[in-house]
Amino acid sequence: MNSELFEWDEAKDSANQSKHGVSFFDAQQAFFDPDRIISVDEKHSGDEQRLYCVGVVDDKVITVRFTYRGHIIRIIGAGHWRSGRKIYAKKKKNIL
Repeated sequence: MNSELFEWDEAKDSANQSKHGVSFFDAQQAFFDPDRIISVDEKHSGDEQRLYCVGVVDDKVITVRFTYRGHIIRIIGAGHWRSGRKIYAKKKKNIL
């Protein structure tokens, strides 16, 4: 996976940084975590399927909401959300 596989709206990225303190540039690193978790976002899927990627970036668990546009991952939102940390911790506990 490389950064050419990602895209996002710059205005949305700026708003996300202000609200959640996470840039989409940094958030894309969650996809490179070998222990990442990908799941469907049932609540926000409508015309297009939305998904979550939960992974570690700089020793912190980040949840990234995204969709696929062809072969491109379009990042929609990202943050250090408690629900993502719980899911990630549960998976790690089950692995150990």
